[in-house]
Amino acid sequence: MVGRTFGGATVAVMQGCLVLLVSLITGFRFPLLGIPGALLFMILIAIIFTAIGSSIASTMSDFQGFQTLMNVLVMPMFFLSGALFPLADSPPVMRAIAAIDPLSYGVDGLRAVLIHQQYYSVGLDIAVLLGVSLLTLWIGSLLFNRIEV
Repeated sequence: MVGRTFGGATVAVMQGCLVLLVSLITGFRFPLLGIPGALLFMILIAIIFTAIGSSIASTMSDFQGFQTLMNVLVMPMFFLSGALFPLADSPPVMRAIAAIDPLSYGVDGLRAVLIHQQYYSVGLDIAVLLGVSLLTLWIGSLLFNRIEV
């Protein structure tokens, strides 16, 4: 489980690095000192979502159902995370929902280190992402051990 999660997370982080490179090429400017922090947040986000995917996949027997379920989970998390709009400008109900979405803390951390705009503190962002990543890895390892071949 851990190996599968870290393997998938490595691919996701590489894709994130490509996005950072393309953004630099196209003219988006951010402080180069923010790149190590951005890598930390990308790694934590990748671990969380890969562990969630591995956990769900280990309980399912149908691959088509897995893709549907992942879309049902990931799309609302993305839209409610503040990735498309700043959380400070959103209604209180949206902010309350975003507070329980771990992706909100990842997006907020990336904004903090790359464009110096944040809603939560960077320490809170890291703490929540670390906690959720450990929780998802633990739950995933429990579910992965129950797989019957």
